Amino acid sequence: MLKETFLLSNGVHIPKVGFGTWQVPNGDIAYQAVKDALEVGYIHIDTAYVYENEISVGQAIKDSKSDRKDLFITSKLPSHIKDYQETETYFHESLKRLEMDYMDLFLIHAPWPWSNIGQDCKVGNAEAWKKMIELYQSKKIRSIGVSNFNVDDLKDLIKRTGFIPHVNQIAFFAGHYQKQKETIAFCKENNILVEAYSPLAIGHALKTPLVLTLAEKYHKTPAQILIRYTLEHGTLPLPKSTKKARMIENADLDFTLDQKDVEALDVLSEDPRRFG
Repeated sequence: MLKETFLLSNGVHIPKVGFGTWQVPNGDIAYQAVKDALEVGYIHIDTAYVYENEISVGQAIKDSKSDRKDLFITSKLPSHIKDYQETETYFHESLKRLEMDYMDLFLIHAPWPWSNIGQDCKVGNAEAWKKMIELYQSKKIRSIGVSNFNVDDLKDLIKRTGFIPHVNQIAFFAGHYQKQKETIAFCKENNILVEAYSPLAIGHALKTPLVLTLAEKYHKTPAQILIRYTLEHGTLPLPKSTKKARMIENADLDFTLDQKDVEALDVLSEDPRRFG
């Protein structure tokens, strides 16, 4: 599964399962986590400027002696950067931290600053996006996208620039489908790949009665059920862990869920026991 890929709209292959590093602190923890992930066989590593672990991520990749062309590395523009020139500055700072000369995927981290969720930054998003298009066209980035964008955000960005993102990375997990189904449908209609961060709902979904029942039915762990669920929707999961055994478990996804079970997980959010 770690070697299987989705095909982006621009012809770039992206591994179907990525290794997330959100909340993995810079230093020994992030370094060891990425080193272990690479040893397990993950070749798609996701980080961000604001995770503050790009240095450790880059060092682990460098020390692994992995061939750069065999890896797929993602980072993200800080959410508060809504400026054409600053976008280039922060992009090159991320490259410097990672000790790389190009990025496989670079994302606008959010349509608004995390400190002011919901703020109208449409003009600034377009300015940042114009610079990212230039960096993409100059081959500094192999693919570009956004994160946490809803349908209105996507439509506005496309209208202002004429360029459709290759990827939209959003929070998606069993129990969140009803909230995200409109965005997922729009992305599919426009050939935008959806990446699913927090596929385990930050661990909250692991102990729900339905997930435990399905784990027993398929002889899989709750985590495997939840990650496989995101794949059944054609989205790309980004599970994270600092434990090597969990990394191995999270990549063991060579099974499928029955459609009725996918549909049951779709409406998990309507189940009041979902976090029980």
